[in-house]
Amino acid sequence: MGSEENTNTVRKPRFLCLHGFRTSAEIHKKQMQKWPQSLLDNLDLVFVDAPFPCQGKSAVEGLFDPPYYEWFQYNNEFTEYTNLDECLEYIEECMIKYGPFDGLLGFSQGAILSAALPGLQEKGLALTNVPKVKFIIIIGGGKFKSPSFAEKAYPSPITCPSLHFLGEKDFMKTYGKEVIETCVEPVVVHHPRGHTVPVLDEENLKIVMSFIERIKKIVENEQEIVNISSNVVGNESTQLIQEVIFNKE
Repeated sequence: MGSEENTNTVRKPRFLCLHGFRTSAEIHKKQMQKWPQSLLDNLDLVFVDAPFPCQGKSAVEGLFDPPYYEWFQYNNEFTEYTNLDECLEYIEECMIKYGPFDGLLGFSQGAILSAALPGLQEKGLALTNVPKVKFIIIIGGGKFKSPSFAEKAYPSPITCPSLHFLGEKDFMKTYGKEVIETCVEPVVVHHPRGHTVPVLDEENLKIVMSFIERIKKIVENEQEIVNISSNVVGNESTQLIQEVIFNKE
């Protein structure tokens, strides 16, 4: 998944990309190609298929070729979930196999998961063997409706930098707003389309690029700390590193 890097090489923010319901990693990759390559070149995006073959008709059938996958199954009210625990374990396995990752980028069902995972990780209920999720990008997302699960997934405001896309004609728009209300200082991109990865107009491109530049600086600061730690030894050095980390946040 990549070559060994010099410690002084600036790395890109690395995102695990979670596709929509009954689509695939390949479809998600094609959807993201609506964004300018000059923007995408600033990110390291890793696309993976969901763990379960789709158990019904896909909404993208006829638009994109199969196979199609789904992350978990749910009832009509979206309050009961099947195979969700297995899904969370699978995502962690992907993060271990292809990581480490800085953040999650999700569309639709993948966005619902991406918005819930920071809270589940904070509670020690998911992603316990991988680094903390530092950034989330939510496209056409929402929240889990089960009160008991929502209590676990959203135990406190989401404080990590977050970028959200709200489509004016998206049937998920109301639910996307609920996610935004859960986040601290969210960055929001409004677009006139429906439930889709949107083409970015000039104004929205500036918003997205500003967010990316912000998280790139955070990653660069963390890398600087790693470089310091590789060149110093002893308790005094460890204390210095901790002070640098604290001051950077």
